[in-house]
Amino acid sequence: MPGSLRAPCSARPQRSRARQTRPPAKAAADERRPARRPPPRRGAGPSRRRRRCGAYSNLQLHHALQEAELSRADAGLATELVYGTLQRQLTLDHWLRQLVAKGFAKLEPWVLSLLRMSLYQLVYLDRVPPHAAVNEAVEIGRRRGHAGIAGMLNAVLRSAVRRLPELRAEEFASEADAATRLSLRHSYPEWLAGRWIAEYGEETAEAMLRAGNETPHGSLRVNRLRLTPEQALERLRQSGLDARRSVAAPWAGVVVDRGGNLAGTDGYTEGLWSIQDESSMIVAAAAAPQAGFRVLDCCAAPGGKSAHLGELMDGRGEVVANDLHPHKKALVESQAARLGLDLIQAVAGDAAELPEHFAPASFDLVLLDAPCSGLGVIRRKPEIKWTKSPADIDAIAALQERLLDAAAGLVKPGGTLLYSTCTIAVEENSAQIASFLERHPAFALDPAGWPESVLAPLRAAGVGDAAPDAFDGSLQLLPHHFGSDGFYIARLRRAT
Repeated sequence: MPGSLRAPCSARPQRSRARQTRPPAKAAADERRPARRPPPRRGAGPSRRRRRCGAYSNLQLHHALQEAELSRADAGLATELVYGTLQRQLTLDHWLRQLVAKGFAKLEPWVLSLLRMSLYQLVYLDRVPPHAAVNEAVEIGRRRGHAGIAGMLNAVLRSAVRRLPELRAEEFASEADAATRLSLRHSYPEWLAGRWIAEYGEETAEAMLRAGNETPHGSLRVNRLRLTPEQALERLRQSGLDARRSVAAPWAGVVVDRGGNLAGTDGYTEGLWSIQDESSMIVAAAAAPQAGFRVLDCCAAPGGKSAHLGELMDGRGEVVANDLHPHKKALVESQAARLGLDLIQAVAGDAAELPEHFAPASFDLVLLDAPCSGLGVIRRKPEIKWTKSPADIDAIAALQERLLDAAAGLVKPGGTLLYSTCTIAVEENSAQIASFLERHPAFALDPAGWPESVLAPLRAAGVGDAAPDAFDGSLQLLPHHFGSDGFYIARLRRAT
């Protein structure tokens, strides 16, 4: 199939980023590499540079840490500094404007980044003594810049140290406007804080904003063809991992609160489990594919949901896993091979042009996990706060509309169209589906098609959209519900 660039269905990496805690001083000293290697803040620099070019922080930080060859302890601190500084950027800049005064707008980008990271370390972390954090910043300023920059850094950061009790206690309660107050308190663009207040109310909006600054836990989807969640838990615990059953997806999910590289576990290599966010697991489960189905995953890479569909089908039937980019076929194929799923066929093509390559009404189930603004995964990719705008949401909603229209014609009469996003924007979610139903009267939301095993844990946890008297066949999961990603899922049925 041709790989046109007209309708990008980008892969959204599911790998969680877990900040490592700094070990005790002796342990850190035992494992620390020679001093010639870069300190944490210099090691994290490439990630900041690449973010300005549009790269995701979770991917670029991994490469930057490999290049820097830091110890595990220093890599953990660098990870905390990069993510924390990105998350708290607006609040940090608010304080720096006071501390630097008139010179803030004239700061060179690298100096501003250094000030942000140093101030974040002073206010939000307590692993490194304040004088050591200040001295490190001053030394970096002297090496990269000159004595004048080093002096400015010293003055600004020592002033911040004197104000630490005030900065750490600041809740911005004096701000009368709720959007401004929450924007400064949790470091989000004011337009986004205001949007969520208008849509969900101030209390829920603040819970969402707070959740977006939390460290995501690791989560695994157990391959039901090879073992049960209980067996997976036992194996993980024997490996020394702090594992428990998922609350959101207990039928397949395992949460790892503390542990190492989950992709490096034997069970991952052996295809016993896959790394996937709990909310994301609900997508394929809501589709409830049956063995023998013919299924199309329109925007499949890296292949996690395609693989989950194949597992739910007991490995029998056909899953066509499409993605725009030909090189991502290998990702899908690798996932399928690792999990022992030979029913998955990876193809490359423009999702908007799939009707040109497949017969109309030829799939029992079509999954469109659509490209989106990503507002539900801010805790994994905090740069989304600063790179997305209302105009971006409008543009991506227009693309989603095209992809939905293309997908609809491929669903058999009586078949299922499953639409999902990892965002919280109404235009991309409930409003998108409402508009689709107006254009396609043969489709309707399908609450009866959702498995009770999927809905029961959500109802038990008090997720309002899943309540029997409110459930309409679609679901908006918010980041604070389970500490998982914000996801929208709508199951639709085509009339017979």
